[in-house]
Amino acid sequence: MTQTVQHGSLITLHYRIALDNGQPLISTFEGTPATLQLGAGELLPSLERLLTGLPEGTQQSFTLTPDQAFGDYKPELVERVLRRHMSEDNVQAMSIMEFTAPDGSRYSGLVREVDDEAALIDFNHPLAGKTIRFDINIIGIM
Repeated sequence: MTQTVQHGSLITLHYRIALDNGQPLISTFEGTPATLQLGAGELLPSLERLLTGLPEGTQQSFTLTPDQAFGDYKPELVERVLRRHMSEDNVQAMSIMEFTAPDGSRYSGLVREVDDEAALIDFNHPLAGKTIRFDINIIGIM
C-alpha cells in the first residue's frame, strides 16, 4: 500500500516555487531534495494543503493566485518613515530593514525610496500580489 502525505508526515521531496512566467525563486531540483514535516510551519499552509493526500512518487505542478499564496498586494502597507525614527543611519533603497513593534515582535520591510528626511518602506511580502507556480516531486513519506 502506498503512503500518502498527512499532517505530521515527514516527507522528502523536490520542489520549486516560480513566478507564473516560469522564473524560479526557490528550487531543489538541481541539488539535494528537501525533507520537511507537514504542520511544522516550514511551508505555507496553502502549499501544505496541496501536498496532503498525495501519494509517494507524485510529480505535479500547481498554480496559486495571490490570495492562495502570499496574499494580495496592499498599498496601505507602504509607509513613509522618518529617518529619525530609524535605528540605522546608512539606509539604502532596495534593502531590507528590520523593525520592532511596540509589542516586541519583529518584522521586515523593503526600502523602496530614501531621502534625507524619510524612507518609503514596503511591508508587503515580496511575493504579495503575484501568481506563483509550485512544482513538486514527492520522493518519500515517513
